[in-house]
Amino acid sequence: MSANTAVTRTVDVDGTPFAYREIGLAEGVPLVLLQHFTAVLDDWDPAVVDGLAERHRVVLVDLRGVGGSGGTTPDTMEAMATDLAAFVRALGFGQVDLLGVSMGGMIAQALAQQEPGLVRRMVLAGTSPAGDAGPANAMALLQGALHESAAVGKHPKHVLFFSPTATSQGAADAFLARLNERTQDRDAEVTNETIGAQATALANWELKSSPDGLATVSQPVLVVNGDNDVMTPTISSFNLAQHLPNARLSIYPDSGHGALFQHHELFVRQTLEFLSA
Repeated sequence: MSANTAVTRTVDVDGTPFAYREIGLAEGVPLVLLQHFTAVLDDWDPAVVDGLAERHRVVLVDLRGVGGSGGTTPDTMEAMATDLAAFVRALGFGQVDLLGVSMGGMIAQALAQQEPGLVRRMVLAGTSPAGDAGPANAMALLQGALHESAAVGKHPKHVLFFSPTATSQGAADAFLARLNERTQDRDAEVTNETIGAQATALANWELKSSPDGLATVSQPVLVVNGDNDVMTPTISSFNLAQHLPNARLSIYPDSGHGALFQHHELFVRQTLEFLSA
């Protein structure tokens, strides 16, 4: 089983079907992957998923209202974290590791504060602590990228996830090609309602007074980002690592928000080493 062939299943979470896929080992602490703003199951890079699945039980999930899952998407990270906890328990897991990208990293932080016993370790990529000054408006940033990318005949992720250098743009081409490898049982796209709720959740996260709650997060955390992130400024990763009592920081060169996809071999290696430490 691989990222491109894993069957999409659903599990009942308090009366709502949540779509998910499992890849990798059948035992050990599961690694739950949490996606970025507007993303669904098919936005996960197969190179990252398959690399992690060589040594872990990897679970991809659409939270409430996202992709193939039912229900209505909440507009706070805390409510999304509550849904995540219910999903984890619905699959019978007593404890999990988390890999959260961008908005997914915020959900992971919220869950670690709400239910610390449920989380063993976390990898937080391209994300920020609550109250940190990120992009002023997620929707405005997305619209700007749509216009910019259309003007040059590229995908918005060329602009939002990768640096403008030739090397990074070449990595963007390779990444987008990998996302199109799966041809069967593809996930549903996010709705406008979900996009609006997620944008509100991002705004609410930035408007929080401070990230003081992170002082209680004692789990080991690996914080990752590119050195030129235009979506969640790279300085936010430094701030996040400083607020966490037990964090290590890894900044990848010539890369942006999608650093873990551009440098997927390095990211997988560092993540596997961190999770098994």
